[in-house]
Amino acid sequence: MALDLVFVTGMSGAGRTTALKIMEDLGFFCVDNLPIPLIGKFVQLTREGEEGKIHRVAMGIDIRSGDDLPELQPIFEELRQEGVLCRILFLDADDRTLIKRYKETRRKHPLAGQGRIEGGLEQEREKLRFLKESADYILDTSQLLTRELRAELERIFVEQEDFRSLMISVLSFGFKYGIPADSDLVFDVRFLPNPYYVTEIREFTGKEAPIRDFVMKYEECRQFVDKLVDLIRFLIPYYIREGKNQLILSIGCTGGRHRSVVLAEELYRRLSDGKEYGIRIEHRDMDKR
Repeated sequence: MALDLVFVTGMSGAGRTTALKIMEDLGFFCVDNLPIPLIGKFVQLTREGEEGKIHRVAMGIDIRSGDDLPELQPIFEELRQEGVLCRILFLDADDRTLIKRYKETRRKHPLAGQGRIEGGLEQEREKLRFLKESADYILDTSQLLTRELRAELERIFVEQEDFRSLMISVLSFGFKYGIPADSDLVFDVRFLPNPYYVTEIREFTGKEAPIRDFVMKYEECRQFVDKLVDLIRFLIPYYIREGKNQLILSIGCTGGRHRSVVLAEELYRRLSDGKEYGIRIEHRDMDKR
């Protein structure tokens, strides 16, 4: 059986360690931060070992490899010529998310030194550019929960489904709490009749039938959803062609409990059959009073 070797790499703070733990749960033999000059020897010993003992390996590579990183490209080519199924999983996240994660853990970026985290991230992106450009799979973890990352890795490496490079996040929110800073497209649905002013159903949320029925009974709402779905379906192939990995569609109403939730749920439902992208939904302000 040919050796299946997945290099797990990407930006520091994007979830490489978490991904390796998940890969281990999926049956991969995991090695983290092996010196690059030793990769060839490791693969040789693995292939010469007891037949069938180790045939799936996930190898973590990050910026700590330093000046040896450029040596990876010829190693990839050589391994593939030797019949190794060699793939690259690149984990990424936007700078805002990475900075937030660093501050939460109080860790220093390996390239920042005594400077700011932003400077370290800029250097790291440049040094890892060739890996991202060569990657077979790019996952943007800016909005992904651990369970969602696990589901994506299971789909790719266990279920062997075609990789969908674009992850769409449908996000409902309330304008009174501010527009989500990481939105790509923002849609304002405050033009729709507001169920908040109907006392009998005010306490329900947009995920419940009384609010959903109230909002969707209006012709302008149904027309809006139809046109919005058409617009998003039109845009998706161009975003994929551009190489975009994360698309955040934010739908807002006044408080984020009623109209925006209904529209986000309907958009999510209609887009869920897409084969060329992944999709998730989040209601940021639904439980706020």
